[in-house]
Amino acid sequence: MTKRALKRQLREGAFDATQFEDEGKIRRLPVERAWSPLAHHNDDREQGYLKTIKAKSVGQQALIEAIDAKNLVMALGPAGTGKTYLAIAKAVEALESGRVGRIVLSRPAVEAGESIGFLPGEMEDKLAPYLRPLYDALSDRLSMKRVRALMAEGAIEIAPVGFMRGRTLNNAFVVIDEAQNCTYTQLKMLLTRLGWHSTMVVTGDPNQSDLLPELSGLASVAEKFEAVSNIAVVRLADRDIVRHPLVAEMLGVL
Repeated sequence: MTKRALKRQLREGAFDATQFEDEGKIRRLPVERAWSPLAHHNDDREQGYLKTIKAKSVGQQALIEAIDAKNLVMALGPAGTGKTYLAIAKAVEALESGRVGRIVLSRPAVEAGESIGFLPGEMEDKLAPYLRPLYDALSDRLSMKRVRALMAEGAIEIAPVGFMRGRTLNNAFVVIDEAQNCTYTQLKMLLTRLGWHSTMVVTGDPNQSDLLPELSGLASVAEKFEAVSNIAVVRLADRDIVRHPLVAEMLGVL
């Protein structure tokens, strides 16, 4: 610290004037500061950074409340309404708080209108392009290093729909994404995987199916579940879109 800085702090009262009476080169540092590295000195100071999610629309608030209250939730709505993001955020929240032991994310491996042909590599390499949106949502809530660590220990599992048959998912938070690309039979298989102490959220947009309209089973399953009191069907609308405002305008005319 320079002599000028020491004199400035002397004027401001940060140092005791008596410490400058001798000519010693060792001077004590100020002990009365507004902040101290000791935890008990900072009870009124927020030192942690917590990235919490907040609903940006009435529909999103309804979805969050439904996930907290029901074990099976179907979230239907147009692109950009935050269906997948909110579901994965609540899954991470449940895992971090210890309410569930693992997260299971599933998505149908269906191309968006064009065939990408044969993909080289192992099974994970072949499926990576289809599951990339799930990785993106996870990495926004957790660091990629932590995501890889949780996947290595089995706390997070990402699998295509075709690998879910025959399983029972206990103590898990299950997210079925892009469910509009699942047939009625596939959805029936997925929904019956729900086990004890588990929550399942099914997300999709019936108006953006990459299957033929008569093959997609999301709309018909949601319609039947409307009458089941223990299942929540949340329908998001254009007003719930939180992407660029042009997205809502485009969907209104397309």
